[in-house]
Amino acid sequence: MLLNILKRVTLGNSSASASRQLFCQTIIENAASKQSPFGLFTKAFSHLSGMVKQGPRPLVICGPSGSGKSTLLKKLFKEFPETFGFSVSHTTRKPRPGEENGVHYHFVSVEDMQAAIENGEFIETAVFSGNMYGTSKKAVETVQQHGKVCVLDIEIEGVKQVRNSDRLHPLLVFVNPPSVAELERRLRGRKTETEESLQKRLNTARIEIEYGSTPGNFDIVVYNQNLKEAYAQLRDFIVRELETQQNQGINVSLTRVAMNQD
Repeated sequence: MLLNILKRVTLGNSSASASRQLFCQTIIENAASKQSPFGLFTKAFSHLSGMVKQGPRPLVICGPSGSGKSTLLKKLFKEFPETFGFSVSHTTRKPRPGEENGVHYHFVSVEDMQAAIENGEFIETAVFSGNMYGTSKKAVETVQQHGKVCVLDIEIEGVKQVRNSDRLHPLLVFVNPPSVAELERRLRGRKTETEESLQKRLNTARIEIEYGSTPGNFDIVVYNQNLKEAYAQLRDFIVRELETQQNQGINVSLTRVAMNQD
């Protein structure tokens, strides 16, 4: 009798919420196993809990140093101040002038980073230009707890670790510079690199561009030759994806603020 009621709730009520339908459908599909009613409801609540905890898909943005990722993200955060939350990565490199611990990165020692990795505290880690980088589980959870889209600015090796993650199911964006020559010009303009570190970054950038441009590795490749056009491409992709998630019942804010068209 209980199953008949659940079938009517699930199949005969088109206005039933997705979570209610999932709960009822899970019981119906597993009833043939002859589990106890308690077991059926426990399994159903487990499925429902997983759905409820599923917030907006994280946004992973990747690209060579100097490709303009930070500038694009700043514009995105400015236009949608209530939508995104930045995941602050850990790194063993030294802070650059103007960088703050806990804001730009969590700057940690090699020993502390290795200990945290061994303790299973990271979703992804990578070594870049001789320094360790990583995204901690806590950093992502902190953003999700505020109901925002978690943004991960990570390297190629990190992307490889998270791109097929059932837990994250991220949106993957690669920011491509106009050319390696332009990338070199931008990096030299920063005046933060030695010649040796600059060449390492350029060599790494060539590998990153090859991987980022390979079809299937990212959901979208943004070519940052013109900042205005690149941002419009990035924004339109993200808005379209988040609107799709809203239609699926995922709670995410897309409230914009007026921006100057510079």
